[in-house]
Amino acid sequence: MRLTRRRFALAAAGAMAAGPFSARAQSVAISDDVVRIGLIEDMAGVYADITGTGCVTAAQMAIDEFGGRVLGKPVELVFADHQNKPDVAASIARQWLDERKVDAILDVASSSPALAVIEIAKEKGKIITLSSPGSTRITNENCGPFVVHWAYDTYAIAQSTAQALVRQGFDTWFFVTADYAFGHGLQEQSTRVVSENNGRVLGSVRLPVGTADFASALLRAQSSGAKVVALANAGTDTINSIKQASQFGLTQGGQKLATLAGFINDIHGLGLAEAQGLTITEASYWDSSDETRAWSRKFFDKVKAMPNMLQTGTYSSTLHYLKAVTAAKTDASGPVMEAMRAIPVDDIFYKNGKIRPDGRMVHDSMSLFEVKTPAESKGPWDYYKRLATIPGDQAFQPLPASTCTLVRRP
Repeated sequence: MRLTRRRFALAAAGAMAAGPFSARAQSVAISDDVVRIGLIEDMAGVYADITGTGCVTAAQMAIDEFGGRVLGKPVELVFADHQNKPDVAASIARQWLDERKVDAILDVASSSPALAVIEIAKEKGKIITLSSPGSTRITNENCGPFVVHWAYDTYAIAQSTAQALVRQGFDTWFFVTADYAFGHGLQEQSTRVVSENNGRVLGSVRLPVGTADFASALLRAQSSGAKVVALANAGTDTINSIKQASQFGLTQGGQKLATLAGFINDIHGLGLAEAQGLTITEASYWDSSDETRAWSRKFFDKVKAMPNMLQTGTYSSTLHYLKAVTAAKTDASGPVMEAMRAIPVDDIFYKNGKIRPDGRMVHDSMSLFEVKTPAESKGPWDYYKRLATIPGDQAFQPLPASTCTLVRRP
């Protein structure tokens, strides 16, 4: 059952209004007798290992924790591969929302496809939560009443990684940057933090996603004399640039290699011999508690890898969405979004979380890690030493600094 314009307007207004959400939702049923959730991921490209099957598996594990049903109705998970093309992602989203009656899109891998899908979801009045993309545009100029940014963003990465390194004396930087919204955001936010802490950026190179040869960029970084060579990329781009940096002897020459969007999958692919000493910011680590270890071993049995923050974020947002549907007693976007804002985010990975008016889910789980040496590791996937955990009010962009039109100004 598609929302009419009048019903959508009422739902949107309900999402932003004060007062108990449950009272308005008591008489509203589940549309089509199915709660249908969609994920649009990179299933075979450069981000497949860090999103892809892992995000789909994590969402399904959240659904399974609900017994596969909510309010007595089945929960169906659909997913697709956007091939890292924004137009493909937008086409999938439009077809899902118009024809397949998808109620919410709970992740889109990579910032450029995600920004395209956000506009479709806003047009259709549907909830969209995002854990895989990092662009702060999601909660700034592209924000919307049903748009939520979940696990991390480029601001939080810069606040932890860049600030920590500059304060340790690594005060001159050179960026090797993926040439799209995510990479641009990482470089921009990190540059801001470096400058605020009296450091300097000596240069940068932008390269297309999927670049195989980083030689020219790394030679420029090496010749710059920068103390830090910062990799503002992700997925196989990060792995390839780290491997080639090792071949060129960057770290042996005294430069610090900083991965601004590294993940535990990258460390596993590289091996500790090459990755040791790297600094990485993630919002979750599988080996943090008995609960995270137990969940992650179940995940490993299905995926043959431990989860990263994109995948645990998709699990967390799916779980929270189903809790909100239960509380609102409907899958209509307005009441569900109001419930999502009212209910604290608190699961085994994400603590003390809340959704702000700009759509940023602020939590206290962002952590800075250093990759262990081979001698320090006790076995496969035992890769991280936690250096610091950053409170949410310090990790994420302050609400008054947001350019989101939903933020009330004094």
